[in-house]
Amino acid sequence: MEIMMKRILVASTSVLILTACQQSSQPSKSSVGETTETVTTANENINSALDQWFEEAFMEAARRSPGYLAQLGIKERMDEWDDPSREFALKSIAFNQSKLDELRDRFNFEDLDPSHQLSYRLYEKQAQNAIEAGKWWGYGYSFNQMFGVQSGIPTFMLNRHRIDNKTDAETYIARLNGIKDYMGTVLANSQASAEQGIMPPKFVYNHVIRDARNVLTGTPFDASETPNLLLNDFQSKLGEIDLPQSEKEDLIEQATAALINSVKPAYEDLISAMEAQQAVATDDDGAWKLPNGGEYYAFQLNRMTTTDLSADEIHELGLAEVARIQNEMRAIMQKVGFEGSLQEFFAFLKTDPQFTYEDSDAGRQSYLDEATRIIDVMATRLDDVFLKKPKAELEVRRVEAFREKSAGKAFYNRPAQDGSRPGVYYANLYKITDMPKYQMEALAYHEGIPGHHMQLAISQELEGVPQFQKYGRVTAYTEGWGLYSEYLPKEMGFYEDPYSDFGRLAMEIWRAARLVVDTGLHHKKWTRQEAIDYLLENTPNPENDCVKAIERYIVMPGQATAYKIGMIKILELRENAKAAIGDDFDIREFHDVILETGPVPLDIMEERVEDWVRTKT
Repeated sequence: MEIMMKRILVASTSVLILTACQQSSQPSKSSVGETTETVTTANENINSALDQWFEEAFMEAARRSPGYLAQLGIKERMDEWDDPSREFALKSIAFNQSKLDELRDRFNFEDLDPSHQLSYRLYEKQAQNAIEAGKWWGYGYSFNQMFGVQSGIPTFMLNRHRIDNKTDAETYIARLNGIKDYMGTVLANSQASAEQGIMPPKFVYNHVIRDARNVLTGTPFDASETPNLLLNDFQSKLGEIDLPQSEKEDLIEQATAALINSVKPAYEDLISAMEAQQAVATDDDGAWKLPNGGEYYAFQLNRMTTTDLSADEIHELGLAEVARIQNEMRAIMQKVGFEGSLQEFFAFLKTDPQFTYEDSDAGRQSYLDEATRIIDVMATRLDDVFLKKPKAELEVRRVEAFREKSAGKAFYNRPAQDGSRPGVYYANLYKITDMPKYQMEALAYHEGIPGHHMQLAISQELEGVPQFQKYGRVTAYTEGWGLYSEYLPKEMGFYEDPYSDFGRLAMEIWRAARLVVDTGLHHKKWTRQEAIDYLLENTPNPENDCVKAIERYIVMPGQATAYKIGMIKILELRENAKAAIGDDFDIREFHDVILETGPVPLDIMEERVEDWVRTKT
């Protein structure tokens, strides 16, 4: 999945987030009596005008967020942080409404060609969802182990703030100096939410406090000879540019002062506030505990899956999928000659040393090297199943030490628009036994190619598609594609080792079990331990993996349900298309239909595939 810190830094530009489906407006038809040539010219003009409007609206929204500008690789407002205040959030709702009104006032839907009608509908959905999401402002836990501000700040500075010249270095220092005020506002938001009964469960605070303390290690915060991660980052980036040494030393002195005068008190205040909240936090885990928690969770499910499936329907779907996949697992267990129950086979996979790399720097490097090799081999086969391929490069990296204990198992960061930053598949190798060899193939395909890198890099490289559409976020589409991309290589002849094929099934059952535990936690009032126990009993993943997963689902209600629901829809559409088209079905064309518009809700994906099928039959 894409990096979670983006949720903090671009929250204010919620018009850029594509989620739940609603009906589009379709204004009245063009007047009759015009010649065909006149109408054609007028339609071409309105399509062109809409393209320009989309570009202007996208950039106007992007310029409201320094964090999003950095993500795009645009060097503007580099000395600022996003405004996390409630006041700015209200202005964002008004901004989205004004843009939606402007779109409807200026452009007649039926005068547009099909591709522009699609973009019109997608923009409507984005804006409508962003407006609706405003009702739940303050419900997302500002400080948590997955995308909390405490780790989002250093992650952003390390991965987003470029230093190509002296001015960039000065803006880096300005951002360090701005952390105290930025953190203070987020802390105030957190306290306001807590007063309304919106607090994460008690266990979350240990993660947040540990992350915060990790940021305050190294020079100049202690007597260590090792520089603090932010100081080290600044010095490393500064070392790459051509400046007199005296100027570099002066800049380093300024950065050090900013760390002491801004970063240190900001994080000390955070630690104190989190300790105070932890003292009164409860062990209740699900969204049901929040004010109007049932309505909030229903909104999250709709937003993440882009369907109207209820929590109960999703729960039952998960149970059925878990049972189906376990039967496939038993077949592989018999193939490798293991005698015993499925749970005993799970225990064997967890404990036998042949399935993990050595717990050392060399072992972790071996993991990164092998993941890179798997991706490189897949790259040689892409022409078999795709017409489009990404231009952006892909790297495999280890999750940074300061956040690896809290971060998820693996995730992907998309490349910069200008090519200055590659796409990155991050593997969390903190506990090497949680990254078994038999799951490596499926994980690399999901995060790399043909998964997230393929889909997200292609999306932002599309020509003739508005930028808001390229960068839209539809979790069911994105993560559904990631999970589909684990299955596709099976059909291509990969997963030759039966244990690796079992790893594919292990990854799939993990996503099926999410349907069960996410709805269990947030709808059926399961406890954290009940959810952990379900994963331990029904999946081969080690205990630490199960614990971290459940803790993730607790702070991100509904998100985990999108993967399996998205995959099921893609496979359903593919099989329906195969049946309708017959021998002329070309999987490369099918993949093009899925990828050539950027992220879309599942109902629009279905419409597009059905339209394509009609052209082939």
